Formats: sequence, structure tokens, C-alpha cells
Amino acid sequence: MKLNKTPLLLVALMVSVIACKDNSQPIVVTTDEFHKSVDKVVDVMVHDIFSPPVASRVFVYPNIAAYEIIAQENPDYNSLAGQIEHFNGIPKADTSKKINYQLAALVAHMEMSKKLIFSENVIEEFRDSLYQVWKSKNSSQFEASKAYGLEVSDSITKWMNKDNYAQTRTMSKFRVDSDDEERWQPTPPTYMDGLEPHWSKIRPFLLDSSAQFKPIPPPKYSMDENSDFYKELKEVYDTSLRITKEGDESEEIEIAQFWDCNPYVSVTRGHLMFATKKITPGAHWIGITKIACKTDKADFDKTLFAYTKTSIAIADAFISCWDEKYRSNLVRPETLINNHFDDEWKPILQTPPFPEYTSGHSVVSGASATVLTDIFGDNFSFLDDTETRYGLPIRSFQSFNKAAEEAAISRMYGGIHYRAAVEVGIGQGKKVGNLVVDKLKMKN
Repeated sequence: MKLNKTPLLLVALMVSVIACKDNSQPIVVTTDEFHKSVDKVVDVMVHDIFSPPVASRVFVYPNIAAYEIIAQENPDYNSLAGQIEHFNGIPKADTSKKINYQLAALVAHMEMSKKLIFSENVIEEFRDSLYQVWKSKNSSQFEASKAYGLEVSDSITKWMNKDNYAQTRTMSKFRVDSDDEERWQPTPPTYMDGLEPHWSKIRPFLLDSSAQFKPIPPPKYSMDENSDFYKELKEVYDTSLRITKEGDESEEIEIAQFWDCNPYVSVTRGHLMFATKKITPGAHWIGITKIACKTDKADFDKTLFAYTKTSIAIADAFISCWDEKYRSNLVRPETLINNHFDDEWKPILQTPPFPEYTSGHSVVSGASATVLTDIFGDNFSFLDDTETRYGLPIRSFQSFNKAAEEAAISRMYGGIHYRAAVEVGIGQGKKVGNLVVDKLKMKN
């Protein structure tokens, strides 16, 4: 008796068709997935305690890698090749392969981020969860897109490795001149060495040199009561006494705490000392970028564009600021107030471990606000919930520039900067931001 094989063949064919259909769904990569990738990087940097300048480097290269992939496919965006003088671009995608450019961009972002942090497992767990979903939807498109994302990551890594970062790891520590009172001294409670004294040697992205926007010198050091320097020192002290007396009613204290962003805060309880972990100033502005993108309902490509342009401004802002910090090498208010006014006085914020002038938060805020204003507009109001993870309330701002101004003055309220460092610093940052706006033609 012969079996009729036709029904069996039809069943097999139907199973095959269904299987192919199940594995051929279009892969949609969402802006929320990219935001989560950035959030994972921030979480790791807080956990691993990255310094503010180093954190800026961790943001910028992954963003550029992802953006360059988008610029390959979306005619509304232009490659950074040729706009950043030392950047020659990324390998071209093989158009014969069905590459999902947004998927490839997120792959490149995760892989670059993983190379720049310590706790790689956090990124790997997030990456693997996405890989599993993407592969189940369309394995051939996933593999082709993943391969391209990894290829771009390797290319950006080769370019990144020429930025002098590795060389600065082997350079000498900052030498403290303890005999000169106007020079920076390590501050309580940990008396850490000056952080990243050679950051000005890092290759900038758009600056022609780390000193391109060299600010005017700080007020000349003098303890003469009629000198500008003494008046600024006394202003820090008097402001601190006034707002501390006001206590919970002081908005200045609330502002200072909101913009603290010091990853090196140490707490002493009895004989025990431990660190509380916070985001860096650059990470706060990356958080504001995320808020702006969500408020604007920006699509995936615009979101990447905003992150990339802002992170370039942040990176160059740190290079510019750190160049001046270790040039002027100015003493912090805490040291002089303890020596001349009150040996038990403590600032509201813990003094960060590097020289005073100019204010890093002011420079970075000025640069970030300038770029974000160019992207989203001048009267872009938003709710900043970046610091809620540290138990701080949401603050509202009518514009990015208003947020930057508050971030800058917060440093004087906190007792860690003189007024000149704040006011000159935000101007220095705006110059960096305007350079990014004027020089980078990223969007058509």
C-alpha cells in the first residue's frame, strides 16, 4: 500500500512558512531603548566612581559611534568626518545586506560603552536581553546589523585610542606647593590629590587647543580687605553663614544640593569613613538632554543627534576648564576661610579635589545649555528630575540657560567657588558651546 505523501509535504511546507514568518518580523529599535542604554552607562559610572573629566569621555565616544551609523542612512544628518579634523569617519555599510541602522547604532553604543567602564556585566546583561528579543524577531537582520555595529565600534575605538588618554595615565601626580597660600591645597575630609592634572593634554574634538578659550586670570590673590579677592572670599563666607542660619527655608541651600554632582563625597561617622556616590556635572546635563528629547518627543535619530552634539560640547568644556584649573592653580575658599576666619567652618557642599578657577560645573553648564538651546529653542521649559534618585526634589526651568545660570551660582552658594570662577566659567562654557554650534553642521 502506497502512502499519499502530498498532505505530509503540505504540512511540512506550512510549518516552514510559519517558522520563517515568525522569524521575519521587522525589528523596531525605540528611543526608550537608547535612553536606557545611556542610563546604564550613568549607573555604572556612579557605581565605579568616574571623575567628571573621564566621565565626559565615556559619554562622547559611544554617542559618536551611534550617530555616525545613523548619518550613513538618514540624509537629514551629516557625518562628523571632516568636521572634526582628526576624524576620518567609519566604514561604509554593505548596502547589499538588510541592515537596521538604528539597531546597529545601539549595538555600537553599547559596545563602545562597555570598553570605557569597569563594571562591564551591567552593560552586557542589558545588551544580551535586547539581543535575545531582536534575534527572535529577525535573526538575519539582527546578525547583519550587529556585525556592522561591532565593525563601527572597532573603528571608533582605534580613533579614540589616539586621544592621549592612555599617556596621561602614566604622567606624574600634581605637585602641591604647600609654602604658597594662594596655590591650591588638598581639602578635607580626605585630602585627595588633585584629579586629572594632565587633562588639558587630551585631544579635543573642536577646540584648536585646550587654551583656545583661555579666560581672564582670577582676581589677584590678596588678603587686604579692600582687594577684589578678599571681597570675593568674604562673600563666600558671609553667604554660607546667612543661608545656613536660614536652614530649611533657604532656597540657596536647596539649589546648592540639587547641583552638587560630586562623585567624591566622603562621609565620616565616628571612626568610619565611606563615600556616597553621585553623578558628575556632565552626567546631569546628559540627563537634561534625555528630558529634553522626551519632552520634545524626538525620534530615534534626533535623540542620537542631541546626545552626540551635547556630549561633544561637554567633552571640550572639560578640556578647556581643566587647562585653566591647573594653570591658575588657585586655592579653594575652604582653605582660606579655615586659616583666616574660622578653623571649624565647613562649606555646604564638600569641596572637590582640584583647583578652584574656573568652576567646572559653570563651564560645562554654559556649553551644554548653548548647544541644547540651539537644538530645542530658547524658551524650552522642562522639569529636571535628574537628582530624584538622590532624594532631591524636581526643579523646573524656563530654559536651558536659566538652568545653567542656577547651576553656576550653586557653586558659590555651596561654598566651593568664588564669584569670579562662576561668572567667568559660564562665559567660558558658552564660548565652547558656540564653537560646537557654529562649527558642526550635523543636521540639514
